[in-house]
Amino acid sequence: MADLEYLVRDGIATIRLNRPHRKNAFTLEMVDAWAAALLEAQQDPGVRVIVVTGGEESFCSGVDLSEFKGEERDPLAEKQLLTRRVHRVALALEDVDKPVIAAIDGPAVGAGMDMALLCDLRFASSGARFCEGYIKVGLVPGDGGGWLLPRVVGTSTALRLLWTGDFIDAEEALRIGLVDEVHKSDELMDAVYAYARRLTERPPVAIQMIKRAVRQGARHDLRTALDLISSHQAVVTSTADSREAFTAFQERRPGVYAGR
Repeated sequence: MADLEYLVRDGIATIRLNRPHRKNAFTLEMVDAWAAALLEAQQDPGVRVIVVTGGEESFCSGVDLSEFKGEERDPLAEKQLLTRRVHRVALALEDVDKPVIAAIDGPAVGAGMDMALLCDLRFASSGARFCEGYIKVGLVPGDGGGWLLPRVVGTSTALRLLWTGDFIDAEEALRIGLVDEVHKSDELMDAVYAYARRLTERPPVAIQMIKRAVRQGARHDLRTALDLISSHQAVVTSTADSREAFTAFQERRPGVYAGR
């Protein structure tokens, strides 16, 4: 079986990390495949939602450091390794305007936790554990954790997790807002796919424009955000999906995207 699996079914693309013997730690080849899968899902009009998950009771334990054991690189080579290879997944996730849901069972550590943070929503099992463990190996958060984590949980909580490298369990992650829902391990994927199916039943262009508006709004002032949303609204209302949803709502009848 491949170290990274990609499957599309009923409008939902699933990216599954599959190196259970290494707790789904990713190799550079997996990074390439992961970025390619995200691009394929973004470009496929049949994909409405993307689910990222791991196999065998692990989400992702980060970069497989055994790949780099004994290697010595100068500072420029180290930087280029990150920017040209490892960061490809982070940048690909940043470019995706379709909903991305992380389904986290077991540990999400270091870059693995950062990958979960890059997703729009995070559903965890009761056995999930989270750790920004870079400090324990003398590193800084190399895959966006220093930028992402404060935006999700706040600055002081982020610094506490980054400085100590401590693990937190699923309930604590839910309490601080790191995850959105917690489920029993054997019910996690059912809950994730049930939510994903709800999103596939909404007008797809509106879903994507909402994500763009939220992401863009975090970077701009209100006046700029309102100017952008007026353009988004003009595009959305021109689509057949939007017109069908609006008409069905007005007529109080079931529609493809109405009232579900």
